[in-house]
Amino acid sequence: DVQLQASGGGLVQVGGSLRLSCSASGIPVDGYAIGWFRRAPGKGREGVSCIESDDGSTLYKDTLKGRFTISKDNSKNTVHLQMNSLKPEDTAVYFCAVKIIGLSCSLYDFEFDAWGQGTQVTVSS
Repeated sequence: DVQLQASGGGLVQVGGSLRLSCSASGIPVDGYAIGWFRRAPGKGREGVSCIESDDGSTLYKDTLKGRFTISKDNSKNTVHLQMNSLKPEDTAVYFCAVKIIGLSCSLYDFEFDAWGQGTQVTVSS
């Protein structure tokens, strides 16, 4: 049974940083592509970042490159999302998900098969 637990969200001021964690059970994070998504108030879910299983290649939403960094800690079976220089428009519920079929990364949520419960990130101005 695959379970993902997202944590690390909170309230932060503009320009601040947060590190989200996605702890997995039932699968090894180094065997699958793991993605982060977010849903802002009144908007649909969008892909934020993804990290591949084999060589650790990463993928980012274009507008987030340089501010967000995804990484894996295989020893803790956890994927992190470091978010820096946060802006009010980053306010959203952030979800992690695993892509069971296929090893390559994607930012399309329909390609991901199991989801965590989400963690709220609020950036205040």
